[in-house]
This record gives sequence, structure tokens and C-alpha cells, in this order.
Amino acid sequence: MGVWDLLLVGLVILLGLCGVLLPAVPGSLLVWAAVMWWALKDPQPVSWWVLVGATVLLFVSQGVRWALPPRRLRASGTNRRMLAYAGAGSTLGFVLLPVLGAIPGFLAGIYLFERLRLGRRRDAVAALRTIMRSGGSSILTELFTCQLIAAAWLGAVIWG
Repeated sequence: MGVWDLLLVGLVILLGLCGVLLPAVPGSLLVWAAVMWWALKDPQPVSWWVLVGATVLLFVSQGVRWALPPRRLRASGTNRRMLAYAGAGSTLGFVLLPVLGAIPGFLAGIYLFERLRLGRRRDAVAALRTIMRSGGSSILTELFTCQLIAAAWLGAVIWG
């Protein structure tokens, strides 16, 4: 598989990661489709194992998301800028504290946004709780799953 093909797969994965944070964009489906396309274009055992792992992770993620409360983020006052803070925090946390840092990074991103918006620590914590109860946990689950898949793909491309 050529460099341009790998770059295109990486861009689709990145688009899928951003799509998780945007309503009406099938982010996790884009990530999975990019990994599937890569596995079909580069039929090595490692690429098939990454595809199988991505499929299993997405099924587990969907099961977890169905058990969580439905998304009602608009009612809690979220907007795209807050989701951008949460996504940036999650990605930064995922890189700085590999894998597990995504969760506190996501929460820190929301907290930082709310702290800048509301000013007081107590109000920011209350807003963070409201957002997580009204669908933030569902977004975190989907984003974390897609980040794991993206990391597995990147690791397979670099070391596989």
C-alpha cells in the first residue's frame, strides 16, 4: 500500500474521530470503514487482526452506549465549541498518558470550557456533571473506542 493510500486512510480516520463529536456524522462508521479499506488494500495478517479488533470494539462500544442514557446534549446547553474542547482534551490525554489519559482529558476539556464560560469552579463542576449525565458519557465511549482503533491502525502501519 502506497504512502498516499495510507495518508488517505489516516485522513478518513481523522474525519471519523471529528465526526464522533458532531451530530449526524457517523464517526465510528467512518473509522471502521477506513480500517476495512486499508485491510482490503493491504491483505496482511496484521491488517486483518486490526480489522477484527476494530469490529469487536465497535460492537462492544455500541452495547455500552445502548446501556447508557440517550443523548440529550442540546438540552444541557452543549455546543460545538464545548465538544471541540472535550475532543482536544481527550486526544491530548490519549497522547500524553497513553490510552487511559483520554478519559480524564475529555472531562478536563469540558471542565475547562465550562470554567471559562461560567467563571466559578462550582458552576463548572455542576455543568460537567449535567453534560456527562445527558449524553457526554455516550460520546466519550464512542470517541475512546475510535481512538483505540486509530491507535491500533497507526501502530500496525508503523510497526506492522
